[in-house]
Amino acid sequence: MSDISLGRESAAASARSSMDLYRAVWRWHFYAGLLVLPFMITLAITGALYLFRDEIDAIVHADLKKVEIVQGGAMAAPSEMVAAALAVEPGTAIKLTTPSSPDMSAEVTINGAAGKIAVYVNPYTGKVLGKLPDRGTIMWTIRYLHSLKYFGTYARYLIEITAGWSILLVGTGIYLWWPRSQTGGVLSVRGTPKRRVFWRDMHAVTGIFVGGFIVFLAVTGMPWSGVWGAKVNEWANGNNFGYPAGVRVAVPMSDEHVDHIAKTTWSLEQAQVPLSPEHAHGATPISLDQAVATFNSLGLTQGYAVNIPTTANGVFTGSVYPDDLSKQRVVHLDQYTGKPLLDMSYADYGPLGRALEWGINVHMGQEFGLGNQIVLTFACLAIILLAVSAAVMWWKRRPAGSLGVPPMPADRRVLRGLLAILIIGGLFFPLVGASLILMLVFDTLYTRTRQQRVAA
Repeated sequence: MSDISLGRESAAASARSSMDLYRAVWRWHFYAGLLVLPFMITLAITGALYLFRDEIDAIVHADLKKVEIVQGGAMAAPSEMVAAALAVEPGTAIKLTTPSSPDMSAEVTINGAAGKIAVYVNPYTGKVLGKLPDRGTIMWTIRYLHSLKYFGTYARYLIEITAGWSILLVGTGIYLWWPRSQTGGVLSVRGTPKRRVFWRDMHAVTGIFVGGFIVFLAVTGMPWSGVWGAKVNEWANGNNFGYPAGVRVAVPMSDEHVDHIAKTTWSLEQAQVPLSPEHAHGATPISLDQAVATFNSLGLTQGYAVNIPTTANGVFTGSVYPDDLSKQRVVHLDQYTGKPLLDMSYADYGPLGRALEWGINVHMGQEFGLGNQIVLTFACLAIILLAVSAAVMWWKRRPAGSLGVPPMPADRRVLRGLLAILIIGGLFFPLVGASLILMLVFDTLYTRTRQQRVAA
């Protein structure tokens, strides 16, 4: 056989191998999209809205949240605001949230017969402005939709599956986009919306620009997932707060967690709350006014929440999570002496805690101000366009009466390397691994069914 013939056979074999790999990647890119694109649309819409939570809440709930600034006017005492709230909503006051700015109201959380109720109070006059169920604002609704919290624990596991498969979607998408011989569809869009090539190019070009954002949002969204997020949170907190030795003083700790008593940052959800030491019988607790004065003297950023102790060994907890990470703070006060039992700030977090909190802050559009919000809004819109273009492209390509799954590679051995990568990812993210097994079963059944139909 001549060298020319050998060369042609080698080139043909190389082309077949390349085509088989392309088909394998395309097939799993299709499956990844089939699994997560509907969820990505929902996450993108709710996420884009939640980026502007403060602005939207201030408009929708202006009658509750906004007040007229009284120049030079003294604010009502915290105890007066709580008393006014209790007058309209009987129960036990468990939290006071101070105004985050001079034109914002204070919020008193009451635990009553109807559950937890948020009562909004004018901080200058002490007059009650109105009330809502606790976390009953429009943006809390959007947040719960975004995290699928409304649909129960098992539904929230979909967050982890979506995040893992979206990373796979980006990786396989980059391979499919990678320039080979085509001149369009790399950085430009060919054709018109009537043609499939337009939607193919739109999908590819949009994907290559937004792919990095998808990976970032997926990774930084993982902390809220049902399995991986819970385990990492537990591991990151370690014993009690899980912070460097010397940060926490030697005080007794309760079995209560910060997240159970107050809205908190993700990395402190499993942090335990200290106990007020036992005092002489009949000892008198400090007042809420004294606790707030102490928190002010310690320099907590305004807008902080004060959790009011409801048991004899409970503590006053002041916590604030502003856009500026450096000003995050959690302080626990002995309810009898007013002495700080624990004072924790962002600087006291370990390297993992700081990295996680930074990622979460950017994910929520807080770290870099308006620029952060605008950039992520465009990323969310691009994700929606990515999903829509994928659906249109599939619709135009699909054969009649078929799901339109991309063809199986002729040499199925090329699937082994791809599956090995997927399995490794599944070991790090258990729910993604479980969904991978289910998808493999589906693919096997689908392939056999198609082969039987063809044979018949």
